[in-house]
Amino acid sequence: MFERKELSQLRNRIAEPRRFIQVIMGPRQIGKTTLVRQLAKLLTMPVHYVSADGIGAANSVWVEQQWETARFLLRNTGGSEGVLIIDEIQKIDDWAEVVKAQWDKDTFDERPLKLILLGSARLLLQRGLSESLAGRFETIQLTHWTLHEMETAFGLTPDQYVWFGGYPGAASLINDESRWREYVLNALIETTLSKDILMLTRVDKPALLRQLFELGCSYSGQILSYTKLLGQLQDAGNTTTLTHYTQLLDSAGLLSGLDKYTIDKARQRGSIPKWQVQNSALFSSFAPVTFEQVRSTPAEWGRWVETAVGAHLCRAARLGEVDLFYWRDGNDEVDFVIRRGRQIAGFEIKSGRSQKAPGMAAFQRKTNADKVLLVGNSGIPWEEFLRTDVKLLFD
Repeated sequence: MFERKELSQLRNRIAEPRRFIQVIMGPRQIGKTTLVRQLAKLLTMPVHYVSADGIGAANSVWVEQQWETARFLLRNTGGSEGVLIIDEIQKIDDWAEVVKAQWDKDTFDERPLKLILLGSARLLLQRGLSESLAGRFETIQLTHWTLHEMETAFGLTPDQYVWFGGYPGAASLINDESRWREYVLNALIETTLSKDILMLTRVDKPALLRQLFELGCSYSGQILSYTKLLGQLQDAGNTTTLTHYTQLLDSAGLLSGLDKYTIDKARQRGSIPKWQVQNSALFSSFAPVTFEQVRSTPAEWGRWVETAVGAHLCRAARLGEVDLFYWRDGNDEVDFVIRRGRQIAGFEIKSGRSQKAPGMAAFQRKTNADKVLLVGNSGIPWEEFLRTDVKLLFD
């Protein structure tokens, strides 16, 4: 079975003396549960794994019961240390308070029971961690799978990756595109919307959130204001509501609204968003065309390549390696801008026949960027760019 690099990182942390709670967060269906199950097989200490998916939200006593079970296993086996793993912890109301009480009890009793928490609702996890568990945890952020991972684990070609994206569970279905599409729409998207957003967060207009998500996916790679989006939404709200819903979709690992890069941060926050799916499968699943139809049309294929590059950059931003923007000034534009500390780099994506990118010179002149890179036929091959560690681009 394929092992992601985060497995080695987690194993090393668990091998250390008990010090921090390990929190693994990331979107649904990217292998968080598989990761900890692989870990459990490698450990010689007793491991108690449970999932809060399906447990009543008000059942905080359940957490205490699982903790007592893990303590029993530790005593019964006579082990020098043990591990409790709780999946989808954010489903339990006031989970952070319960975890804090039990963790501190073990600390006081000098009980060597280590803890791993998993969750897919990043906003809820971060809220609980910052409010109750400050100083007691460290995180491992899992993201959508890279081209290199999908190539190695499932044999996907770069073209297939651009269309079918980085969901490992969907890889076995790519030869039956209609079945693949149904899986992405129902098992991935609908589950994330209903379980990670609508069930756990107050959303006054759920139909509006769904419409925003579908429209945002279809406009991936395009700059479109909330005001113009409102004109296409049946369950109308206001721009403040749409901004909040975009934040929820971003937190769930689905859809981002990128800000325009500008030195003035106030103008940056109020800019028109550029829509970007965080996995190109989300773009393809709503498209009224097939992989073969798009692949044979260079102009259309260019949109998918740009979307895949954007998703790759989103992954680096989610890991905290860079900040991600777009840039436009009048008629001049570059597709993406990344910032790392004080360093700035711009990217123009050109995978079709046309390799003209007049906005690059204007961007470098007006922003004094450290690098301006062309990704395409006459620049960095997009296939190689998708295999690149983004943070190394500044080296």
